[in-house]
Amino acid sequence: MVSFDNTAIAFSGKSDGDLTRAYLLFKLIGNNRLVNLGKTATKLAIRLRFPIEGIVKATIFKQFCGGTDLQTCDKTINDLAEFNIGTILNYSAEGNEMEKDFARALSEVLGTIDLAYQNPKIPFCVFKVTGIARFDLLEKVSNRSNLSESEKQEYELVEKRVEKICGKAEELGVKVFIDAEESWIQQAIDDLATNAMRLHNVQQPLIYNTIQIYRSDRLQFLKDAITVAKGENYFLGIKLVRGAYMEQERERAATQNYESPIHGSKEDTDIDYERALRILVENNKYVATCAGTHNEKSCLDLIKIMEERGIDKTDTSIYFAQLLGMSDQISYNLASAGYNIAKFVPYGPVKEVIPYLIRRAEENTAMAGQVGRELALILQEKKRRRAIK
Repeated sequence: MVSFDNTAIAFSGKSDGDLTRAYLLFKLIGNNRLVNLGKTATKLAIRLRFPIEGIVKATIFKQFCGGTDLQTCDKTINDLAEFNIGTILNYSAEGNEMEKDFARALSEVLGTIDLAYQNPKIPFCVFKVTGIARFDLLEKVSNRSNLSESEKQEYELVEKRVEKICGKAEELGVKVFIDAEESWIQQAIDDLATNAMRLHNVQQPLIYNTIQIYRSDRLQFLKDAITVAKGENYFLGIKLVRGAYMEQERERAATQNYESPIHGSKEDTDIDYERALRILVENNKYVATCAGTHNEKSCLDLIKIMEERGIDKTDTSIYFAQLLGMSDQISYNLASAGYNIAKFVPYGPVKEVIPYLIRRAEENTAMAGQVGRELALILQEKKRRRAIK
């Protein structure tokens, strides 16, 4: 059985300095008041054009990002590969609103696909639809609202961008995740992802949709998606995560007076995550799965389900994934045990990935147990290293 307590393996790629920086950073992230203060100060500094990029780059950016462009990600890619951990390249500029920004994001995603084709250390690429489409347009499409003629033309461009990405993925045989986002724009994203899978997953699973299982309707959505894929004879690709927009979801539901789509408790989310894993693995002849989770129990659940079904740990239809800079006790120990594992490696100009970094800090603050676990393991490893010197 895999143990996530082996810190010698977990931090085998980290120097003493790396551990000290990570410890101080997680201590900071664990303080809700400091995170809120830092978020406000960062946004103000950007608005006033203060030169804060150096500070950000040396701290939170260094912990959670691979580089400022594809070239500067090389070291991270190679460092992870040394321990049999793949890289999932993620151009992390998001919330774009201008055509020039959409064009740039599209170019970056296509560039990651080219690089993944050339480099076996990169098993997946990923993109957010909000990187190549206006949020408000996606909301109107999701609501089935009537679009003006100009909006129809604009959305046709969005569909062409998605098709350009997914068509290239099929041409080169590269696997691509389409990220999930807020519930009120997710229908448009689901439709784009499903259409892409219909077209490009006929021979093998290349395009993956993302399911945020903290939504109470997503388990049924998964069952329905499997039924449709089987009936229409294409492979389903699913990246399964708990979810990344809980505060926004609940706040909007309260403000607009509708029932929150999010489970009422973490326990309910955990139960659905385990159920979803079992459904995915039971259908692995038709479904490719990436379990994106920092939850140790969920990883052990997946290992157990694989063993029950007689699925080899090297079967590439099943991957585990975590974010760069987090849960190394999971990533490195799973890789050491021979499982398929990859890290999400965000990259981009420092100023453009700040919204992503702020969300990472907020998510960690909301998960006190996660931060406490990170800190305890770092201290355990520092103690172990002192003892052998």
